[in-house]
Amino acid sequence: MMNEKRLTNSFKSYIGLDDDEQVSSCDTSLIDQELSLKLLPGETIVAEAQKVLLFTPVNEQKTGLSGVLFVTNFRLSFVTSHEKHLEETLYQENLLLGQYDVCHSNIDIIYLLTGDKKKRLMTGHHFNDKVKGLHILCQNMRTLSYSFKFSLLGHGKTLANALLHHAFPKRHQLLFAYDYREPNIQSRYSTPTFRCRDDWEKELRRTKCFGWTLNSSNNNFQLSSSLPQFIVIGSAVIDNHLRTAMEHFRDGRLPTWCWSTVNGATLSRKADVIDSSNLTQENAMLEIVRKSHPDLQRPFIMDLTKNLPSPKEVNHSFIKLRELCAPESARQFWVQDNHFYSLLETSKWLQYVSSCLSSALETVNKLNSNESVVLQERDGRDLCCVISSLAQLMIDSYFRSIVGLQTLIQKEWVVMGHPFCTRLGHVNAIDSVKSPLLLLFLDCVWQLLQQFPTEFEFTETYLTTLWDASHISIFDTFLFDCEQDRHYATNNESSPLILRSIWDWEEQFLDRDLIQFHNPLYNASKAKNEFLKVASEISSLNIWTQCYYRFLPTLEISNGGKPLEDFAVRTLIHASDKHSKHTHEVSAPSNIGSFFPFTHWRSSTSVPPSTLTISSLSLNTSDFQMDTSLVEIPEHL
Repeated sequence: MMNEKRLTNSFKSYIGLDDDEQVSSCDTSLIDQELSLKLLPGETIVAEAQKVLLFTPVNEQKTGLSGVLFVTNFRLSFVTSHEKHLEETLYQENLLLGQYDVCHSNIDIIYLLTGDKKKRLMTGHHFNDKVKGLHILCQNMRTLSYSFKFSLLGHGKTLANALLHHAFPKRHQLLFAYDYREPNIQSRYSTPTFRCRDDWEKELRRTKCFGWTLNSSNNNFQLSSSLPQFIVIGSAVIDNHLRTAMEHFRDGRLPTWCWSTVNGATLSRKADVIDSSNLTQENAMLEIVRKSHPDLQRPFIMDLTKNLPSPKEVNHSFIKLRELCAPESARQFWVQDNHFYSLLETSKWLQYVSSCLSSALETVNKLNSNESVVLQERDGRDLCCVISSLAQLMIDSYFRSIVGLQTLIQKEWVVMGHPFCTRLGHVNAIDSVKSPLLLLFLDCVWQLLQQFPTEFEFTETYLTTLWDASHISIFDTFLFDCEQDRHYATNNESSPLILRSIWDWEEQFLDRDLIQFHNPLYNASKAKNEFLKVASEISSLNIWTQCYYRFLPTLEISNGGKPLEDFAVRTLIHASDKHSKHTHEVSAPSNIGSFFPFTHWRSSTSVPPSTLTISSLSLNTSDFQMDTSLVEIPEHL
């Protein structure tokens, strides 16, 4: 049973952050009523501040809401009387997070606000003086600005100290997953974990793989801490030589199997050798790969460090992109808008997306020419995940389904040891390198979806939601650096962690939200195994506006955009197939916007009319008018 804390809040303000600041109207009146904060099982309130103002992002009028701000051991939660219940809104609602809540793992930077000035707060800082305002910058480009001007004395300081402590934990065991006490629910959609022999054997049979074998020598992670306990290696490898070979590769990551063509060409991945002056074992393992090919062809070695960015470069690019997509004020928005495309080019984000798609396309062309490919990277855990996954998406239609994509991520990212905890910054460590490589991959997938809109079962809403879900510290899928860390956490005798898969979407969303994950143009019976010849040039790519701009209400187009196309297609399908499990409740909500289903501000506050038509972004017309020529109606209608 969920705990509740009763609150009373009633005041009206016409304020600025400081007493001497120019007064501006702020829609913040509240009717006398009780507000309640519902806590998840295991969630506790750490600090609270009453009569807090939450401002609308990038709003010249400083329009906002008043309410109560909480810090729990899971989230930063803002409760207001304007928040609608689930049954009252058609916009996406997460069952774990309120409309104005943000998980601690999603918080990237905290600024102290004093008038128009801001100061970045670092971990370890402790407030002794009055805190007037905070500005929060999130990993998913959401921004939140609070004013404590009308809060009780000391409330802002107490809350800020608590937030700094809980938003940047120093130990993994401080994440909320270890405190969450809700019984685990088995999803109706089964996604293999690849932690058992059976999952690997099924995938080997599905791809008709030969020349490679499933090996369990890494049992209890005795040979490699970052590889899973089951790995697929060349059949010619002798077990008693395996340990010697693995010792010559970084963290034992010798060539391991990813995927096979029906003709026997394989995609595999490996790390660099430890001693570049001694290539004996590397050559021996590449010879094993050659022998696994039915025609004994030498594999093509693709060194990803030569043509692709490093994790540090990807993170630097993301920071510049976020500066462009998450401005702190209306003034900054318009200043950046005057130089939008030059700033976008400077960020290099689309350049990196283009490079990844090009490398994946080159990989697919090699495989289609019956040539095996070995992806090589320093540690074999970062760009290897991106390129191997993209290549398999392009060449294998199974991975274009929802369960297929989840299977792909589980196989190539999760069990193969992509360091999610480090790259997503779940734990604060001075020497760690943050890098949103998962977002880079999802952006590449989104580009494929734009170019091949009928080839994927999932939608851009699914991809955007997946990026959001990676910052929720309840599910283990994106919470660890490797399988060994996950194994130790679940086998801790004092406090074993209960694993909760991110793929169990029913724990977060109602069925009406899950419908938005399914592409109405996709027809599984017509899915082809022909590879997708993506146009990878920068001129063929677009900005993922739904993911990057959805938190800027002034950029949303009312009654326009891609969502209207989606509802139109769903309506046609529903009219022709009354028994389809994904087509009920297809009527479009009133005043639907281009960022549906992520819009919240429009229904709760006074938002200025869209400025997109006078912004540089208006050059991308695909977001604000429906072109029916682009809507391909499935043949089964």
